[in-house]
Amino acid sequence: MFQQLMEEKDFLAFTLANIDKVITSHSFTLSNQTIVKIHDNGVISFTPATGSTKDIVLSCAIHGNETAPIEICNDLIQALLNEQIQTEHRVLFLIGNPDSILTETRFVEENMNRLFSGAHSKGEGLCNKERVRAKALEGYVSNFFLDNHVSQRIHYDLHTAIKPSKHEKFAIYPYRPGRSFSAEQIMFLAGCDVDTILFHHEPTTTFSYYSSEQFKADAFTVELGKVMPFGQNEMSKFANTRKMLNHLITKQQVSVAEFNSDRLNLYKVSRSVNKHFDDFTFAFPKATVNFTGFKQGEVLATEGGKEILIEYPYEAIVFPNENVPVGQRTVLCLIPAPNEDIQ
Repeated sequence: MFQQLMEEKDFLAFTLANIDKVITSHSFTLSNQTIVKIHDNGVISFTPATGSTKDIVLSCAIHGNETAPIEICNDLIQALLNEQIQTEHRVLFLIGNPDSILTETRFVEENMNRLFSGAHSKGEGLCNKERVRAKALEGYVSNFFLDNHVSQRIHYDLHTAIKPSKHEKFAIYPYRPGRSFSAEQIMFLAGCDVDTILFHHEPTTTFSYYSSEQFKADAFTVELGKVMPFGQNEMSKFANTRKMLNHLITKQQVSVAEFNSDRLNLYKVSRSVNKHFDDFTFAFPKATVNFTGFKQGEVLATEGGKEILIEYPYEAIVFPNENVPVGQRTVLCLIPAPNEDIQ
């Protein structure tokens, strides 16, 4: 089973070729003494021979049609397997939802990025593949982080957005009660061309929040542009992202610029608008891009015979999707965030 991987060093191809097979844990050592372990389909880790100061998780394909992050992660895995680069830290790569990669869809049965922090075991549909996989991914992250004692844990959950964005690359910084937001992490992302940060101030069921809340990891949901099919990503747009992730893996420390809010677009989530009726409809055109702004009193949406209005002097929107099931989020509303606790 592992011969294909050893010959081609293409972990994505190996994952998709064995999607219906049971993969038991398998380890081997590269000539540079890096220990490689395949934990499951789409789950692979690299452990350097020397001790590391960071544990790094890079996840992609939590939504299977978000292809650019999949290609970035697969390129890094291939470079590690070919010994073109050598990791200085323990790194865990997760290809989240291989089934939805094959179907070229966001998910097969249920949005996986609403199923973490135990949400996979609550409510209906307890046996669907996304719920089973989300629970398994939690387990791999938990085992990885708890298997080592390091000074820093990092989890970048890499995505692309359904809609184009006024700010092409952006990241959601999960709720961190009792902890400041990290200036160093924000500037690392700026080096990846991710110049827009959304600060969240309440718990969620996303993958990045799970790592942040459970393991105090520096965790982000990172949006690297718009969803595109395989072969249609303009990979030159991700050159700085790829370079910085390479440095993160291969260097003990990565130099980043001094924190400068003038280089950044800083927002905080003012509210999450959930769908309560089947007739939920946005008041703006479907072509409206992420980070479009609205003024207080404007109509955001209608449902159940009532209007949902813009509440603040200025609110921008991100992730608008009126076609979600009743009870799920339709859009995040944002306001400027000039006074966050960033250290």
